[in-house]
Amino acid sequence: MQRSVIATQQAPAAVGPYSQGVRVGDLVFTAGQIALDPASGQLVDGGIEAQTRQVLTNLSAILEAAGTSLANVVKTTVFLTDMGEFKAMNGVYAEFFPAAPPARSTVQVGALPLGARVEIEAVAIVT
Repeated sequence: MQRSVIATQQAPAAVGPYSQGVRVGDLVFTAGQIALDPASGQLVDGGIEAQTRQVLTNLSAILEAAGTSLANVVKTTVFLTDMGEFKAMNGVYAEFFPAAPPARSTVQVGALPLGARVEIEAVAIVT
């Protein structure tokens, strides 16, 4: 089965030895995304809602570069630095997955890169 690296300028560049995404057959695995603006490379201003929106926009760009979309996501993992922000994150998340949302795990972590409040990774199918 062929393995291909996914890279797009529409999402933040990898800041270490990892790929934005990897496609293997009909599956796409994304790296965890934080709320970096791809143009500036800076964390977006605003609270958890703004950060969640940017994270999901970044994920969408990676998936599109891989030939799929958020509509084909089958699993996400959400990392929050404060589980007290779950409800606010969830509200924005629901905007991006309005019907038949993917399976999901959500965990609280001690810290995320660059002081981010949320990070999300995804697995999607290419149809």
